[in-house]
Amino acid sequence: MTKRLILTRHAKSNWDDPLTPDHDRPLNERGIRAAADLGQWLASRGYAPDEVLCSDAVRTRATFSGIAPALQTAPELALKPALYHAGPDVMLAVLRHAKADTVMMIGHNPGIAEFAHRLVNRALSDPEFQRYPTGATLVVEFIIDDWAEVTFGTGAMLDFIVPSEITA
Repeated sequence: MTKRLILTRHAKSNWDDPLTPDHDRPLNERGIRAAADLGQWLASRGYAPDEVLCSDAVRTRATFSGIAPALQTAPELALKPALYHAGPDVMLAVLRHAKADTVMMIGHNPGIAEFAHRLVNRALSDPEFQRYPTGATLVVEFIIDDWAEVTFGTGAMLDFIVPSEITA
């Protein structure tokens, strides 16, 4: 059996108010557009998640809110405080408790970039994959029966995109 992970870094956030706590920063206009574009891209490729594991930060929730309208069915959303600025080991631990066959995880750098690199069995040489900018989205597949079995270095990369590469 296979399981599919859609790994998305939150879209571009707003830094206009330096007094806004990091956890509470919203998306900026570019981020709002990028999230909607990502939703359209995912839908056009048939990458619809059944379950979403999302950091509880405002910008990750807003990223999902921008993606969701393009999806044909509403996936189950689980806000995971542990994903806020999580490292790869924490992200893997959260993923191991997923239930659906296709799971989306929305998080933050630098942890999500390292997590992406460590998950795949072959790293992509694309410089955008190396830096995992805002909105970067990796689609990776695992030959496992249960998410509890997922390990680093076993994922087959199916797709990768950054919002600036999506054409209308």
